[in-house]
Amino acid sequence: MKLTVLPDSRKSDLLLICVTLMAAISWMFSKEAVQLMPPLLFMAMRFLMAGGILAVLSFPSLVALSADQFKRGALVGLVFGVAMSLWVMGLFHSSHVGEGAFLVSLGVVIVPIIARVVFREPQPTSTWLAIPVAVAGLAMLSLRNGFQPEIGQVFFVVAAFIFALYFNLNSRAANQRITTDRQGRILEKVRVPSMPLTAIALLTVGLVTLTESLALEPWQPTFSDFPPILIVWISASAIIGTAGRFLTQTYAQSLTNNSHGVVFLVLEPIWVAVFAAIWFGETMVAMQFAGCALIFAALLINRWTTLRKALKDWRRNRKSA
Repeated sequence: MKLTVLPDSRKSDLLLICVTLMAAISWMFSKEAVQLMPPLLFMAMRFLMAGGILAVLSFPSLVALSADQFKRGALVGLVFGVAMSLWVMGLFHSSHVGEGAFLVSLGVVIVPIIARVVFREPQPTSTWLAIPVAVAGLAMLSLRNGFQPEIGQVFFVVAAFIFALYFNLNSRAANQRITTDRQGRILEKVRVPSMPLTAIALLTVGLVTLTESLALEPWQPTFSDFPPILIVWISASAIIGTAGRFLTQTYAQSLTNNSHGVVFLVLEPIWVAVFAAIWFGETMVAMQFAGCALIFAALLINRWTTLRKALKDWRRNRKSA
């Protein structure tokens, strides 16, 4: 029997689907943890542990990085740290994990907008068609409060914008690029290998959230009566939801220069909603379902060209099989 070797683009797609599953289950671990300890302290412990594991595993590659590679990795981590700080505050204040996942998933719609505005990369018409649909979905999620969003929703939406910037920076750092400096000179930006890039980014997130926690949160109540179950939630979040997830995501992004694979990240809010219903027994009213459906529709519109191409390829492969 002849074995078929998957092209890098398809391998990237499959890995990103795995990322959505790891990300979704990580929402459950994190929600359990922030009910028992300060949210920023949890993030600091989670990311420092995950980053430390990857730093040990990638130590030879890490010390071989140039100053420019290290700086780009730290920048990715700094932006990521701000996004994760906002995300965990949203999780802490939110009463609906599934709804929060749909709000954060707006980052998928915003990724090409950031690419166009910040990095001047051309984007398809579908991107601009998706925006009003996403805004309508946001409005419907807030209608039950008379257009007064909950604080958790606000944190999630702002986090979505920062996540979009992070995704762009991460893709650019993980791939070889040719750029032009202010003097018009052509420069080659050497890619940062996946594991050291992820290690630097995660450790930077840990340091950012640790600094925020030291300034804003009380630690004494947590460590004076430390629940043993917290070890489980922190470890699971660090190993599965952080080290495993973001290493897989960065590696997947390094397999292709195209950002089309991000379409598969639209699966994350679906998994989260399912897990939240099973894990926490969450339910949503009809208005919330409608808002989530519109946001999901915006994600599909945003990536319609890629979806259509993927379906054509699937049909073609099925016929030739």
